[in-house]
Amino acid sequence: MLSTTPRTTLGRAKNRGRSSREDLYAVLDAGLVCHLGVVVGGAPMVVPTGYGRVDDTLYLHGSTGATSLRAGGEVCVTVTHLDGLVLARSSFNHSMNYRCAMVYGTPRLVKDPEERLTALRAITEQLAPGQWDAARRPTAKELAATAVLALPLSEASVKIRQGPPEDEEEDYALPIWAGVLPLHQVWGTPETDPAMTADLPVPDHVVSRTIPVR
Repeated sequence: MLSTTPRTTLGRAKNRGRSSREDLYAVLDAGLVCHLGVVVGGAPMVVPTGYGRVDDTLYLHGSTGATSLRAGGEVCVTVTHLDGLVLARSSFNHSMNYRCAMVYGTPRLVKDPEERLTALRAITEQLAPGQWDAARRPTAKELAATAVLALPLSEASVKIRQGPPEDEEEDYALPIWAGVLPLHQVWGTPETDPAMTADLPVPDHVVSRTIPVR
C-alpha cells in the first residue's frame, strides 16, 4: 500500500486516487521523463529529468553542475501520462484521461560505484530497453561528470482518470457531441546516424519499439 500523509492525501476527486504500490510502479515504469521540482534560492524550479526505478528507489541523473541536482533538501517528482481529451457537453466538465504519480522526499547523492552503475543502467533501460548492453560503458571521466540521486518511494500518491465525460444530468439531452479523443504515443522509423562508419542494421531492441503492442 502507498503511504498516507498530508501531502499524499487527495483533497479533490478522491475516487481517482490509487492506493496500491503496483499502480505506482506501473505509472513510473511507463514513463520516459519525470519533472523534478526543487527550491533554489528560495524560488521553485521544475526540470524535466531522466529517471529509472529499481524496486522502491527512483534514480535521477544529470550533470554534476546541474543546479537542480545540487539544490539539496526535499524534492517533488512527478510523472504524467496524457491518455485522452474528455470533451463534455459543457465547457466546465471538459477534462483529461490521465495517469499521474507524485513522489516526495529527500534524495541522497549516490556515491557507491556499483550502485551508480546500477542506477545508470536503470535510467538507460527506462528510455531504451536493451540499450545498456548494446552501448559501451561510461568512462571514469564520464562518471565523474554525472550526478545520480536516489529518491525512496516511501511517500507517493497516484491519481488516474479514465472513462467518458461526467456531465450535469440536465445536459445529457443537449444535441452536443461528447466523448473521448484518445491520445496514443508511437515511435517513428529509426534514423541512422549519418556519421556511422559501418553499414550496420538497426538493432532488434530498437526496431521492436516501433512495432505497436497489441
